[in-house]
Amino acid sequence: MRKNVLDINELTSAQSVIGGAIGTTVDTLTAFLGRSVALKLISATSADASGKGKVGKQTFLEGVITSLPTLGAGQSAFDIHFEWDTDMGVPGAFYIENFMQVEFYLVSLTLEDVPNQGTIQFPCNSWVYNSKLYKSDRIFFSNKTYLPGDMPAPLKKYREDELVILRGDGTGERKEHERIYDYDVYNDLGNPDSNARLARPVLGGNTTFPYPRRGRTGRKPTKTDPKSESRSDSVYLPRDEAFGHLKSSDFLVYILKSASQNVIPQLQSALPLVGQTEFNTFEDVRDLYEGGIKLPTNILSDLSPIPLFKELFRTDGEQALKFPVPKIIQVDKSAWMTDEEFAREMIAGLNPHVIKVLKEFPPQSKLDKQLYGDNTSTITKQHVESSLGGVTVEEAISNNKLFILDHHDPLFPYLSKINKTTTKAYATRTVLFLQNDGTLKPVAIELSKPNPQGDNYGPISTVYTPTKQGVDGSIWQLAKAYVVVNDSCFHQLVSHWLNTHAVVEPFVIATNRHLSVVHPIHKLLLPHYRDTMNINALARNVLVNAEGIIESTFLWGGYSLEMSAVVYKDWVLTEQALPNDLLKRGVAVEDSSSPHGVRLLIEDYPYAADGLEIWGAIKSWVEEYVSFYYKSDAAIVQDSELQAFWKELVEVGHGDKKNESWWPRMQTRAELVQTCSTLIWIASALHAAVNFGQYPYGGYILNRPTLSRQFMPEKGSKEYDDLAKNPEKVFLNTITGKKETLTDLTIIEVLSRHASDEQYLGQRGDGDNWTADTAPIEAFKRFGKKLVEIEQKLIQRNNDERLRNRYGPAQMPYTLLYPSSEEGLTFRGIPNSISI
Repeated sequence: MRKNVLDINELTSAQSVIGGAIGTTVDTLTAFLGRSVALKLISATSADASGKGKVGKQTFLEGVITSLPTLGAGQSAFDIHFEWDTDMGVPGAFYIENFMQVEFYLVSLTLEDVPNQGTIQFPCNSWVYNSKLYKSDRIFFSNKTYLPGDMPAPLKKYREDELVILRGDGTGERKEHERIYDYDVYNDLGNPDSNARLARPVLGGNTTFPYPRRGRTGRKPTKTDPKSESRSDSVYLPRDEAFGHLKSSDFLVYILKSASQNVIPQLQSALPLVGQTEFNTFEDVRDLYEGGIKLPTNILSDLSPIPLFKELFRTDGEQALKFPVPKIIQVDKSAWMTDEEFAREMIAGLNPHVIKVLKEFPPQSKLDKQLYGDNTSTITKQHVESSLGGVTVEEAISNNKLFILDHHDPLFPYLSKINKTTTKAYATRTVLFLQNDGTLKPVAIELSKPNPQGDNYGPISTVYTPTKQGVDGSIWQLAKAYVVVNDSCFHQLVSHWLNTHAVVEPFVIATNRHLSVVHPIHKLLLPHYRDTMNINALARNVLVNAEGIIESTFLWGGYSLEMSAVVYKDWVLTEQALPNDLLKRGVAVEDSSSPHGVRLLIEDYPYAADGLEIWGAIKSWVEEYVSFYYKSDAAIVQDSELQAFWKELVEVGHGDKKNESWWPRMQTRAELVQTCSTLIWIASALHAAVNFGQYPYGGYILNRPTLSRQFMPEKGSKEYDDLAKNPEKVFLNTITGKKETLTDLTIIEVLSRHASDEQYLGQRGDGDNWTADTAPIEAFKRFGKKLVEIEQKLIQRNNDERLRNRYGPAQMPYTLLYPSSEEGLTFRGIPNSISI
């Protein structure tokens, strides 16, 4: 494929697109001919005097092939003829040199009519730059899969040398063409040279703020703080992590960049001009989707050239900007206000894996009493028993009927700092009762804020119980909103960013540094890494950076990422496997007679029930794959690449947790299967569950507010009187404001979309050519078929009216774990990887 017009390294800002200067002029197809691209075959069976596979004669590309049935969009194919003597044996690799000034994307090489071999496939999928930029020629191997000990002897040194190149030497600033994978701490979020306000602590490499590692760029330190790295508009990525997409709509990462740098500032500057700085009624909020925001003509003309602008907003020619209608209000505009929907979203919403069973009453805290006083909950039996349908608290606990959404301990130590800013927050605990019809009912909400005398005096807490009528009904609605604000922050920064995006990046780096492309585990994991380093680099630039999108629109503000680092202290890899997560939270119990070894205590728990089906399919596939390549546990121990990969992942990639006793030792096939299954689960299904519902649920800001701007009105105050007269206005003055809402909606709409070239679980972008072994290919096809069957099963569940949590008052069936999807905003589909 020729250099793509939409290449992230070309697009330093949306401005370059608006000016029409997209990328560079691509070479014409004929430029590839003549003496532009040279190849040399390398033998897998015949060695030279040094023991390395013999290298054949240099050969150049010849004619253009126009009618190749396997050609993808944007791809071009060429003929090449090699001279290859019989004493050279069987080709197992090749060198390639690019003498053109422009890089190209090499998809594959197919050798036909090889004596006694037939066809040999070489999957490449890599950018090849001008040969002068490389210290040694680019090499690609055939699709044969080998453990290190089984590699044909003539190719062993080539395999080892390629890994040395990918590891680099840990020095210098990385250049665009390089392919080096290395680690660094999160020290590039702040910009202290620009303003002291933009300084941020280093995350990772210290006990205060431990963190997974990110990809190293080698940029210079800031002048103000030698521990912080200076920022730049384009962030280095190993070149093949930033591949070009064929259509601008596929490059969602780019659209995010253009939205944050261009669309959002324009929208925000327009609000005062059109006198629309605040929402006054719920109708005003719905107007974002129905009537739209009227914008001055000059702003629309500035925005309209931006790629995908028409995709993001539906303009009707009358200078009105419309967002798509979020799914939560498509059937019923006020179902979000019900207690049933509020509770249902804890098991079938955006953050469905935080709720826990309640085993102690009142709920306890693990916070240090000397620093934070007594944080035991003030919720009493009197608060809840009237809502338990005649059951006592003790009976409800012993029958596993009480649950808690606990957003107290992670937040309380930061409340004093957060509340000194323009936002006003509470730590929250929500107690829920599992009713006989299978639905959850909130029975008490506790809001806690710090004692004015100091944190060590403990919190000042108020408990609210469900009421539907009058001012008390409005107070209860506000209490639920404070809970959802906390849940939104925890979702975005922990469930979504930390527990998927950030924890996977060290795996991507360690895999590329230590597992050769011909290693079976590299081939197994590769589809689950697609675009992850790319989106993470962009996130550090515009989403999670100092005063970036997240800090500007979410309650935790400038403390956002450091708070996620505090939560990472409790992160355990083995607990990320879905059955282990359910057991840890007490929402399931071990049961050998159940299909996945666990039985759900909330039987109608859409995320868990559907997730277990997907988990089971992933694990079966991985078991089949691993057992094909590793015939014994001894083979795991003897695999030098696998052992080096695992050692570095634990000691460097997640190095702040290297002394934890829970790490698998990677000595058995069972440990390898469980670890790979867990990683694939995180990158595919877990990420899909917490990502693709962002706009469907959160696109209606009343349902998922992201910040709170004032405290709960107290009796006798003006705000309390206002609540009686105009509850909607007080609610809107409390939650996310209009400016932040526009920012939030623009970003989460992009984040909730699927690209047209998305690769879903059970699919691979490299067809059947990723390995030469037929058994793994057949096993992978069975995995794909199993996922199709599971999807049919999930559709049937959603049609079962007895399962009320599957659709709820909003009449919004739970589809986030349907494996397949179309392009766009679909509220379904499990991509292989964290690509947005």
